[in-house]
Amino acid sequence: MILESALLSIRPGQSAAFEAAMAQARPLIAASPGFQGIEVRPCLERSGCYLLLVRWDRLEDHTEGFRKSDRYEKWRSLLHHFYDPFPIVEHFTETVI
Repeated sequence: MILESALLSIRPGQSAAFEAAMAQARPLIAASPGFQGIEVRPCLERSGCYLLLVRWDRLEDHTEGFRKSDRYEKWRSLLHHFYDPFPIVEHFTETVI
């Protein structure tokens, strides 16, 4: 299992709209082969900051499958305009402990 993570910084005053757009976008990623689950958690200390965690079977399910799909283009149009700055997305392997 691969864990994708990103810290999402949302433009001020846009958190409610972002959350609504994320709910709308969720089925797009969920329909991807290799998708295992998604979590979007708001930060307690920083308003407008969210932790995105997506579980994939393999790295390629995200990088090749989802990102090169028509679903990703719709995801991008729904969500990317909320980010400032654009997030760094990283992928992690299985836990060591």
